Amino acid sequence: MESRVAIIGIIVENMESVAELNSILHEYSNYIIGRMGIPYRQKKLNIISIAVDAPQDTISALAGKIGKLSGVSAKTAFSGVCG
Repeated sequence: MESRVAIIGIIVENMESVAELNSILHEYSNYIIGRMGIPYRQKKLNIISIAVDAPQDTISALAGKIGKLSGVSAKTAFSGVCG
């Protein structure tokens, strides 16, 4: 299956969802190129950026699972690079 490169932007407003988020990311760790997290303490939220290289269905499934978490939102941007 053809893979795509994408960025998943995640905003975490409910800190109680962090453990489940980390569990999901661990489940997809074979596809993750890199991860950057920024705690924004003044607003009591975390901003996370995940770079992935995976089939489009896998990326969509990952973003969907993340977006279903309470107090967590996720948006995906796909590159034009396939391979």
